[in-house]
Amino acid sequence: MGSGERGLLTAALTVVCAVTALAVPGTAFAASASVPAPTTSGSPADSTSPTGPTDSPGSPVLPGPAQQTPPPNKDLEQVREKLDKLYHDAAVATDAYNAAEEKANDQSAEIVALAKKIVEGRRKLDRLKDQAGAAARAQYRTGGLPPTAQFLLSNDPGQFLDGAGLILEGQRATKKLLDDMTRTQKELREYADDASEQWKKLERNRKNKAAAKKKIEQEIGAAKKLESKLEKKEKERLAKLEEQAALKAQTAWLDTGVLKKIDGKASAQGKKAVQYATAQLGKPYVWGAEGPNSFDCSGLTSQAWAAAGHPIPRTSQEQWKQLKHVSVKDMRPGDLIIYFDDASHVAMYVGDGAIIHAPRPGRTVTIAGAGSMPILGVVRPGG
Repeated sequence: MGSGERGLLTAALTVVCAVTALAVPGTAFAASASVPAPTTSGSPADSTSPTGPTDSPGSPVLPGPAQQTPPPNKDLEQVREKLDKLYHDAAVATDAYNAAEEKANDQSAEIVALAKKIVEGRRKLDRLKDQAGAAARAQYRTGGLPPTAQFLLSNDPGQFLDGAGLILEGQRATKKLLDDMTRTQKELREYADDASEQWKKLERNRKNKAAAKKKIEQEIGAAKKLESKLEKKEKERLAKLEEQAALKAQTAWLDTGVLKKIDGKASAQGKKAVQYATAQLGKPYVWGAEGPNSFDCSGLTSQAWAAAGHPIPRTSQEQWKQLKHVSVKDMRPGDLIIYFDDASHVAMYVGDGAIIHAPRPGRTVTIAGAGSMPILGVVRPGG
């Protein structure tokens, strides 16, 4: 192997040597405190006010000197909407990062395969050249006369007949040798061209990953900066507003009567996927993560289905593009619900109008209402 070949193969192998460990089940199932756990009857969740018990009549809360007037909800609502946008933009960038990473891994694997073909092709070409050299040396030993000339100069009828067969056999062998050499050289050129193109694509996807990473860090940094300006009570009220918004969306979804139409039973693989997702409850969201200690939204769903024995695309957008679409009324536990018009978020349906998902930075894998975000559609891995 020449230094150029060795360098190509070594570089290609280096690109793909880092492999993410397959996630394994961890924590036990636990319902999120902020979202009602799914019921077995399929009825809507308890409609108790999320803001807590109200004061009873005749027991007014009297203002005291230490009480502070909280900022109006309108201001915090604007903060909530701003945070939603920042984290949504970060989710879009995360999907772009994951897609670029997946493509880069595929291209790296292709480069390794091409490098191996180039090495083997050069070895084959060397063998063919050795055979051609052996034929040339044999001709030299016969005085430099080609087999045809030796045949014509023979006065022995037996040798004449034997020579005729040998000449035909030698011509066929020579033609095959030359054809093999020509074909091998052509394949080597094609392999080299393919490898060069894959390197260019790999470099483009490295740049795409870097740009997406920068975008993610900017959006999450802006969100954290905005949250850091809030006082403790404001953060508590903001969290309450987030809960109220999710509950309002979930209630509106349930009020359509959709849950009465959903009665699908999970497949064997679907049950395994749900079991895996359930075991990850409480683990933190980290963008680009696929477990075992942290996840982003599509990292959770892709690893859950990989654990169920059915690998699916890595990103929510590709899951939406490539997996089988089913109607909401036909969905069953293990199916994936894709959210927002740009398919930037994904969750796993677990039954009774509930999902398990990795929401966003600063949150953990949790249970939520399936209708708590705008549904784009439902996809089903497997049959």
